[in-house]
Amino acid sequence: MGAHDHGHGHDHGGHGGHAGHAHGVSADADRRWLAIALGLIGSFMAVEVVVGILARSLALISDAAHMLTDAVSIVLALVAMRLAARPARGGFTYGLKRAEILSAQANGLTLLLLAVWLAYEAVRRLIEPPEVAGGPVLVTALAGIVVNVAAAWCISRANRSSLAVEGAYQHILNDLFAFIGTAVSGLIVLTTGFVQADAIATLVVVALMVKAGYGLVRDSGRIFLEAAPAHVDPDAVGDRLVALDPVTEVHDLHIWTITSGEAALSAHVLVEPGGDCHAVRRDLERLLATEYGIGHTTLQVDHAQEALLSVGRPGETGGRDDGHCASPHGPVHREGPHHH
Repeated sequence: MGAHDHGHGHDHGGHGGHAGHAHGVSADADRRWLAIALGLIGSFMAVEVVVGILARSLALISDAAHMLTDAVSIVLALVAMRLAARPARGGFTYGLKRAEILSAQANGLTLLLLAVWLAYEAVRRLIEPPEVAGGPVLVTALAGIVVNVAAAWCISRANRSSLAVEGAYQHILNDLFAFIGTAVSGLIVLTTGFVQADAIATLVVVALMVKAGYGLVRDSGRIFLEAAPAHVDPDAVGDRLVALDPVTEVHDLHIWTITSGEAALSAHVLVEPGGDCHAVRRDLERLLATEYGIGHTTLQVDHAQEALLSVGRPGETGGRDDGHCASPHGPVHREGPHHH
């Protein structure tokens, strides 16, 4: 007896305006745009390291180091795209979709570690400034601005709802600001001979790197810690679900993110004794997909009375647990004025 039901609503199209990006042509196009940006950045970076060493400019070398992380971030995004596209098999029941989040985390960490090293070098140079050749610095930085604008444009054409692609984009955008700072410092060194401008420009780059790195580590960390998507409040979702007739209680509500733009939800839902469990499940799935963009749901729907009857002292039900959780995780949402 009792309608015990697991409903799986799978929405492979994706949400948040990138439905078409999920597979096929658009994924290839994304890869192509990222590869073009990678070519631009890789070739310019080599030039920049050489000029930076010859001109003794830390700002240029720091930009080149930043560009190296740009290149790595694009390579990681490309690898992650390839891995995430693989079908789920064996022990990896979600496939390798989290590869992209690993890539974002790696990007964030490299930015933060580089920032520490560059900050140390810049402070050292403020105290004992070496001679810096302003001319080559200015010319190289202006060329860097052009290269970064082109690379940023390429990446903006790819699907930025992916955290890996967004990570690469953030890297390049920060690099662009860094080059503007370096160009200004080159101009100052050239016109006034104030060589400390080079180290000051480096510290501006460091601040930008810390900001971008922290953002990426925080966002990917949320996903690894199975937090609900930032725009979804699980309490509000629980209250919304329990408001639907004939639902009487929602507990064990879990909302997490598989990979960027792909949220999943599971919950145990109790329905009035006369209610239609299957219809309730369908209604809840529709509500979650339309109002919250959650397309992957697993809902266990039971009649309230049966579930309550089966809860007694351990052993009373012959060791059977008829679906009701012995210790629900998180708040219990009930119908009526007192939701929790």
